[in-house]
Amino acid sequence: NTRSEPEGIAQNTRSEPEGEGGGIAQATKTRPKFWWVSAVDETKTATVRTVLFRDGKVVDRDFPPAQISDHLEDPRNLVWFDLDSPAAADLEVITEELGLHPLAIEDALHPHQRPKVDRYESHLFMTVYLLNSGRSSRALVPVELDAFVTKRALVTVHRGPIDFDAIEIRWRNMLTQTGTEIAVLVHGLIDAAVDGYFSIVQDVDDELDEIETVLFEGAAHNREVQLRSFQVRKDLVTLRRVVLPMREVVNTFMRRDLGFVSDDFVPYYQDIYDHVLRVTEWTESLRDLVSTLLDTNLSIQSNYLNEVMRQLTAWAAIIAVPTAITGFYGQNVPYPGFGKAWGFWTSTFAIIIISAALWSMFRKKKWL
Repeated sequence: NTRSEPEGIAQNTRSEPEGEGGGIAQATKTRPKFWWVSAVDETKTATVRTVLFRDGKVVDRDFPPAQISDHLEDPRNLVWFDLDSPAAADLEVITEELGLHPLAIEDALHPHQRPKVDRYESHLFMTVYLLNSGRSSRALVPVELDAFVTKRALVTVHRGPIDFDAIEIRWRNMLTQTGTEIAVLVHGLIDAAVDGYFSIVQDVDDELDEIETVLFEGAAHNREVQLRSFQVRKDLVTLRRVVLPMREVVNTFMRRDLGFVSDDFVPYYQDIYDHVLRVTEWTESLRDLVSTLLDTNLSIQSNYLNEVMRQLTAWAAIIAVPTAITGFYGQNVPYPGFGKAWGFWTSTFAIIIISAALWSMFRKKKWL
């Protein structure tokens, strides 16, 4: 696979095998343009948002996607184009405007991609996840964000709520400080995602502190501890699945052979990479802590069960004393004190004295 890499963007490393009758290109002539998305609901209309940046400032908004190529003729411009819940037809115009690769379009239309960066001849394709913490429902809600990155255009595709107003503020601040380059917009997306990871990890850490407090309050909270611990474990599994691949994503953008990030802007990506490592390590430590909490809870329950069994054994021994004595005096044969008043009082005092002695002994051993 011969690669000719234009400035700043490397060619896709995937190769398409040839088949009979001229290969893939000939076989797809009889198929629709987006033949892989037959399951997509074409009746839905995507929410479109466009912004034009020039010299670090917003100079135009909500312009038609067909004007993107015209705006990109000015080297001072950066274009952001967002699609919320698009169908295949919604991507046709932007595909023609920017020359997006069909495989990247396919990935954008099929959700549940792994966080990654794919390299194509004219652009990059990135998938990251933003996590919305639904602590009221005790669950994390991942929102997939796909992005097509060209030299001066960023196209984002998602199916869920994302606070792009806050991200746009990041972009304007960074563009003012660092200059106009598409790496600034990509940095803003990744930085917003990683900051969200930090917030969620902190929430999970606080949740585990609360569970630790409840853990030693007694057996009455056993079910609550188990439910909350397993929910936190599920959250950490989701978080780990999203965070771990981000190291590879950020590292790919910093590769010198890709030429995507200028030397002056590399420290900003290194800062994100450091944050990703911290979140990853924090997540792993919290996973270990959850396992420790569950094991501790089981140990506490086992100790509590042993305590109950000890008390039952002690009381059974005490109760056995009157049972044995009254059973002895219930014989149908004559015995010392048979038919006498002193025999009754002897058995009564024996029950009281022996039971009290056993109770004192068990109390001293802390069985009662």
